[in-house]
Order: sequence, then C-alpha cells, then structure tokens
Amino acid sequence: QVHLVESGGGLVQAGGSLRLACAASGPAASGQFFSKYALAWFRQAPGKEREFVAAIGWNDDDTHYADFVKGRLTISRDNTENTVNLQMNSLKPEDTAVYSCAATLGPLVRPMDNNEYDYWGQGTQVTVSS
Repeated sequence: QVHLVESGGGLVQAGGSLRLACAASGPAASGQFFSKYALAWFRQAPGKEREFVAAIGWNDDDTHYADFVKGRLTISRDNTENTVNLQMNSLKPEDTAVYSCAATLGPLVRPMDNNEYDYWGQGTQVTVSS
C-alpha cells in the first residue's frame, strides 16, 4: 500500500507561482521501491472532468505534459525524499482546481490515462485570482 499526501496549494494572483509537493509513504514505497513508481499530477476544476497535468517515469528525462502546460509547469521527483513535485509558474485563473498526485508501480505506459494509476492522494486546492 502507498499513501500519498499533497501539500503546497493555496491562493495566488495570476502570474504568480506555486510549488506543489506529494509525499509517498507506506511499506510499498519505502527504500528503493519508490524509484520504481511512475508518478503524475492530475487536476479537477469544479464541474469538470479530472484532467492530466504532468507525469514522470523512473528517470527525470521521462516526462510528459498536457498541452495547456506550455512550459509553465515542471514535474520532478526526489527518490531520497519519496516526493514528486510540481513547480507551477505564470499561473492563470483557469488553472484553478484541486491538484492530485497519482502513482503506479512500473514504467510509464499511458501517462495521460488516469486508469493507469493505482494510488491517489486526496488533493490540494489551487486558486488563482485574476
């Protein structure tokens, strides 16, 4: 079992930045096991479907982003701290949503498919004011 907890959300003005973090814990995420998980961020705005934001495989070079990211967001992982992070810059009001991290044991196969992931966090609210 893997337990994911997000942090770093909040209220920010348009054009501002936030850094989200997701910490993994549990016996299945301990030691070197965490490095074998593919990780991702999704978001869900009120009244909308959950949508893919970014994913990272075992290596920092294996990253995938939604088209709307357009260089504004960067996903990274720290296997020593068992965390996956999302640096968000140049935020827009349309980025307002609950952001959740997700994990699956193994390599990335379908990074944008939420059915790919076995573990989910509860989410952290990001609100961008205009």
